[in-house]
Amino acid sequence: MIAVVDYGVGNLASVLKAFRAVGHAAELVRDPVRLRDARAIVLPGVGHFGHCSREFHRYDLAPLVLDARSRGVPILGICVGMQLLFEGSEEAEDAPGLGLIAGQVRRMRGVPRLPQTGWNEVRVTATHPWIGDAAAWYYFVHSYAADAAAPATLGTIDYGGERAAIVAADGLLGVQFHPEKSGIAGLRLLRAFGEAVA
Repeated sequence: MIAVVDYGVGNLASVLKAFRAVGHAAELVRDPVRLRDARAIVLPGVGHFGHCSREFHRYDLAPLVLDARSRGVPILGICVGMQLLFEGSEEAEDAPGLGLIAGQVRRMRGVPRLPQTGWNEVRVTATHPWIGDAAAWYYFVHSYAADAAAPATLGTIDYGGERAAIVAADGLLGVQFHPEKSGIAGLRLLRAFGEAVA
């Protein structure tokens, strides 16, 4: 079972529907026992980093995700869920991330408009076993992005400069875009992730 962490934030129904569309069982999970049984964990997220972080910690989910990480359970972060993998964000400097990837998420500057809303082409700069052929167009809604120069960056977009779109570490993947809203390319990525963690 792929556990989509339910902390009341994110396109939960859309993420579940997308995984099921590519043949992978996914469930909304908040219960600690069910999270410990998951073969993979997905952190969704939409909106303000501070709100997402506060809700995530209000349900005391951080220790469960950190425990899963220590046990080698694969983790996928989507949009603000990806940003939560970092230490923190300029959007809410008093709200902690999980610290699974070193660095901060910063407001994009020198861009045509904020938020970036719509399609952008992701250029893949390094391979990862979970993403398959991820170079494609994906749907974005964000005003903040991780540092594209970070060693964890696997894919970038051009939006007033180079911005991180895919980040990863061993057993960990984050995407700034919404695969569940990105048509065939997004479903292809979720299928690759589901097959890799099966």
